[in-house]
Amino acid sequence: MSRRIGWGPWVPGSLIATAVVGAALGAALSAAERPNVLLICVDDLKPTLGCFGDPHARTPQMDRLARHGVTFLAAYVNQAVCAPSRNALMTGLRPDQIGVYDLATWFRHGAPEAVTLSQRFMQHGYHAESMGKIYHRGHGNVIDPASWSVRSWFPGGNDVPNDVTGGPKPPEGAKVDPRPQDSGAPRGAPWGWPDAPDAGFSDGKLALHAVERLDALVKDGKPFFLAVGFAKPHLPFIAPKRYWDLFDPAKLPLHPVDAGLPKGAPAFAGHQFGELRNYSDIQAVGPLTREQARTMVHGYYAATAFVDAQIGLVLDALDRLELWKNTVVVLWGDHGWHLGDHGLWCKHTNFEQATRNPVIVAAPGKIAGRSTKALMQTVDLYPTLCALAGIEPPPGLAGKSLVPLLEDANARVQDAVFHCYPRGGKEGALLGRAVRTERHRYVEWRSFADDSVKGRELYDYQTDPGETENLAERPEHAALVQELAGRIAALGPAKPQVRKDPRVKEPEDAH
Repeated sequence: MSRRIGWGPWVPGSLIATAVVGAALGAALSAAERPNVLLICVDDLKPTLGCFGDPHARTPQMDRLARHGVTFLAAYVNQAVCAPSRNALMTGLRPDQIGVYDLATWFRHGAPEAVTLSQRFMQHGYHAESMGKIYHRGHGNVIDPASWSVRSWFPGGNDVPNDVTGGPKPPEGAKVDPRPQDSGAPRGAPWGWPDAPDAGFSDGKLALHAVERLDALVKDGKPFFLAVGFAKPHLPFIAPKRYWDLFDPAKLPLHPVDAGLPKGAPAFAGHQFGELRNYSDIQAVGPLTREQARTMVHGYYAATAFVDAQIGLVLDALDRLELWKNTVVVLWGDHGWHLGDHGLWCKHTNFEQATRNPVIVAAPGKIAGRSTKALMQTVDLYPTLCALAGIEPPPGLAGKSLVPLLEDANARVQDAVFHCYPRGGKEGALLGRAVRTERHRYVEWRSFADDSVKGRELYDYQTDPGETENLAERPEHAALVQELAGRIAALGPAKPQVRKDPRVKEPEDAH
């Protein structure tokens, strides 16, 4: 059973007028001239894909998509956690512009008049709909009904029960403190390999529904913006056994379990991977055992292979319906994921493995089967899709159009991209704002209370691709630190985390 939720009365007043004007502008182009957009979002997907050079990956379907378009090898998110990253995608604004860095706050409390990406297309005559996870919902957050022409669709029912009892256990005597599920039920292990069909899982149901909707949208004959949001490889790493069987865990890459943060990095640059410790079979403190780490890596690759197969069903529909000729297809992972590097698991940092994400863009009439090392960031996708559809983007967006890279993979549109991550603790509320160039990453940690600098990080990926030493305090790098700090300062002050504004009425039934 499926569910459509999140259709409430809230629409910003300014959007009503712009929708009328936009519809008139959109009418100037014929439907045949306006490409469809298929936006595929994948939760917690890092570039562990064959088309990104990972020799261990089993991702033939996403690799197949790469043959239709351009693979962005140097893509970065604007914050390495679900809700803020997705807000950046859909608003074209960085989290430090919106002031939402957490999971619980609806982005319109910080940007009430934002015209989202899909709204902009709706203003130009498109039908827009979403299914699965596009915006983050839960933790008190809500989705955004004004972004869609119809109610958002989510797979109903429960996934196949994880009746797997195997897998490594915590060291004897270790404390385990799993957090209950939202339903109150106990939370199980962070991995599982039930022998069950794909269609028994949420992502399997989602893929089948996406195929149904593509069939219907083609019959409607109206240009569409369809957003499809897959859940895996987000924790828990529960996927059908046959995907686990694709891999020999002994041959998968494994970091030392006692790996630590880069030399000289402030302690608050890392974290204790609390998201993972919410599950049973994971000790409340301390590093994972080698057996736990190996199972985690195995599970991540298996869950990625599973979601790849579901994406393949959607690509099959594009083939059958001959949609490649008039449809822009974007694959976007909402951030990376630590798989034991720096002794870390999950996301939630400014390090390379958390902030680098996979992006593939396939557009009619543009180059195909190419990759680019040009820097891009999530906020660039909004102006890019507008440009491909001949739509004028709204003013004030933070990103740049990537269309030049879709025409020449050797081109460049920018020499730096930006991201951030907040921290709390004994230092108080901090924000680490980062600038990533082709060679360096500089992170500046400032206090929200008095704007004082509490820490700096500088990494040179040409000489230290593994990010093993923080160079920020070395005198020979003082000029570079000053230059990169100036790039961050040029962005303007970071907006503090916003509180929920009672004047902004949250949509009904949208949690």
